[in-house]
Amino acid sequence: MTPTMSNIATLDDVRYQEHILQGVSRTFALTIPQLPPALREVVGNAYLLCRIVDTVEDDSALTLEQTRELAEMFIEVVSGTVEAETFARALYPLLSEHTIPAEHDLIKHTPSVIRMTHSFNPVQRQALERCIRIMGQGMAAYQESESLSGLENLAEMDRYCYHVAGVVGEMLTELFCDYSPEINQHKPTLMQLSVSFGQGLQMTNILKDIWEDRKRGACWLPRDIFLQEGFDLNDLQPGCSERGFHAGLGTLIGIAKTHLQNALAYTCLIPSHEAGVRRFCLWAIGMAVLTLNKINHKRDFITGREVKISRRSVRATVLITSLLASQDWALKKIFAISSRNLPEVQIVRS
Repeated sequence: MTPTMSNIATLDDVRYQEHILQGVSRTFALTIPQLPPALREVVGNAYLLCRIVDTVEDDSALTLEQTRELAEMFIEVVSGTVEAETFARALYPLLSEHTIPAEHDLIKHTPSVIRMTHSFNPVQRQALERCIRIMGQGMAAYQESESLSGLENLAEMDRYCYHVAGVVGEMLTELFCDYSPEINQHKPTLMQLSVSFGQGLQMTNILKDIWEDRKRGACWLPRDIFLQEGFDLNDLQPGCSERGFHAGLGTLIGIAKTHLQNALAYTCLIPSHEAGVRRFCLWAIGMAVLTLNKINHKRDFITGREVKISRRSVRATVLITSLLASQDWALKKIFAISSRNLPEVQIVRS
């Protein structure tokens, strides 16, 4: 789409993006400002695009057909073939009270977000468009197969995590490599590790949100892992004390830990002088490890609040990783110490 006066980003668009990030994600509102100025706007915009896709997928008032149509429409909006105003007018009236007020506001201001998207350079735009296309199509497909029975197997969980998080890791890597020729030297390895990075974070979220997901009729746990332990996910109830369920949970915690080890390897490939990019990665890894520790310690939790890390823990993670962001040996030591009580499970590719 050729830029016109109506789709050129303004200072108000920049300010809106900074403002709404505070409302839709405290975590990313904390980590994105750590990035160098050349990356902050595009990464912030990328997060908001993903959040819009999430909103389409998560609002229970939408039918499966509406979800699929709106996801496809938004893909076209990002690519520039459908007007953002058309999408906002179609989705905004359909949103329910289950969608938080900040997300209502985000949908209403989709045109502002998209003006930012279309202001970026061709490499950045291509990375964002690819991510939203894969994420949007994948989320719509998985929503149609939601059930309390869980996903068929671990390989299916891998595919789900790729569509909602691994592809985000690839997108961020494209942006980092476009920003820095020095980072770009490691691009093939970074691209491989980025998918694992995303999966580690997403698996942590899946484990933390088991009960909230089940309340809305979804389960993203792999059936085969639990059946190997003699437990059927169809029998899962809050407060479950079945040995088989706890054992299956332990296996997934161990797999997530291995993915987060790959995330650390990814971070250590970022030049040590790029402290902001490293902090962006390290804070996410640190908070995920702490969350896994809480889940591991209390496998019979019945609400995500029970395994949510405290603000004090967040502050400690921020302080320690910021002080040692350039010291690879220290980061590896801290990871080993903080994850020492988590199960050890190797990733076996199917």
